[in-house]
Amino acid sequence: MNMQKLTRPQIAWRIAQDIPDGAYVNLGIGAPELIANYLPTDREIIIHSENGILGMGPTPPKGAEDPDLINAGKKPVTLLPGGSYFHHTDSFAMIRGNHLDYCVLGAFQISQEGDLANWATLDNSRPPGVGGAMDLAVGAKNVYVMTDHCTRDGQPKLLETCTYPLTGRRVVDRIYTDVAVIDIAESGFVVREMLAGLSADQLRGMTGADLTFSDKCAELKAPAL
Repeated sequence: MNMQKLTRPQIAWRIAQDIPDGAYVNLGIGAPELIANYLPTDREIIIHSENGILGMGPTPPKGAEDPDLINAGKKPVTLLPGGSYFHHTDSFAMIRGNHLDYCVLGAFQISQEGDLANWATLDNSRPPGVGGAMDLAVGAKNVYVMTDHCTRDGQPKLLETCTYPLTGRRVVDRIYTDVAVIDIAESGFVVREMLAGLSADQLRGMTGADLTFSDKCAELKAPAL
């Protein structure tokens, strides 16, 4: 294929461009945490972490980490002016009370109906860990997924039906992969953006379900990061 897939920082940057001013957002453990480093500076976006932080900032410079200030993934973070931290019970009350506008989660599989599987596989050598994903998947008003389009061995992650245990049914709104931006609609997967040099047939070959291409399908772009 005549293309250069997006790196994880580039996917994170692309997602950050779609988060609107004033949004309250949870970033899932793992790759979605990178999004905090690429939020547009002209927007006020309030980042939430389920261990009890509101107003979380980007990753601190090396040597400036505060061991008492970490996110749900146990990684050092910063706190923006006006930010706060509190008991995780209150944090989950925010999630379950539908007070988050967006959450961005990783995924093992996503179905064409928006089902999400991201906490367990059929591989017993990889212990499952759901964390707050089930609460976030049903508690956030909009659920975005950040993932590679295929597994390391080339198997599609976007499928007709998930084969792994589900995190939530019909919860995903949009998927950002290393080759495309895809919405979940009543008709299934709708491609909104795709990399230059990638054909529609090639993208179909990387996907385990039918694809519809938007009439305004655009080129997926990100700066060098």
